[in-house]
Amino acid sequence: MDALSLLKSRNSAAKLVGPGPTDEELTEVFAAATRAPDHGRLRPWRFLVISGANLMALGDLFADAALRREPTLGEPELERFRQQPLRAPLIVVVISCLQDHPKIPRIEQQMSAACAAHGILLAAEALGYAGIWRTGANAFDAHVMAGLELSANEEIAGFLYIGSRDGRGKPLPALESADFVKVWRQ
Repeated sequence: MDALSLLKSRNSAAKLVGPGPTDEELTEVFAAATRAPDHGRLRPWRFLVISGANLMALGDLFADAALRREPTLGEPELERFRQQPLRAPLIVVVISCLQDHPKIPRIEQQMSAACAAHGILLAAEALGYAGIWRTGANAFDAHVMAGLELSANEEIAGFLYIGSRDGRGKPLPALESADFVKVWRQ
């Protein structure tokens, strides 16, 4: 698939199964991610790869964080949090590494991390995989961040669930670029 077709056809896949990318393929995926726009070459991102039994450990972390947020949760709700990471064979946690800089504001660094995340999803799709970007309460939870050993200057940009698409892709609505683009003239 050529690059433009990939950019116009990629869509999120909520149902993912194995296999996920190999270590060699992940090397390629991360090489693509590190080409994200990066003013000042701050490299304001890093990535955690979670797979195998570590997905269950992440589920336990999610359940513990949910219980801290809402102490009255029952076992069925906690089990739902434990199962969340098991929806894909691989999760990449995209982390924004924010630095104080006189010319490059935090928002620009966060957007660079977001572009890196998009690069991961595009590269995975180019290799024949699929993915979905998830956030939710766990992406903003201090207990989850501590459990993933984030530093004080770091935050989660998203959890990228990656694997093989289970079933057919959802149909994408046709969008006309003219609905979103205007030419500015004085």
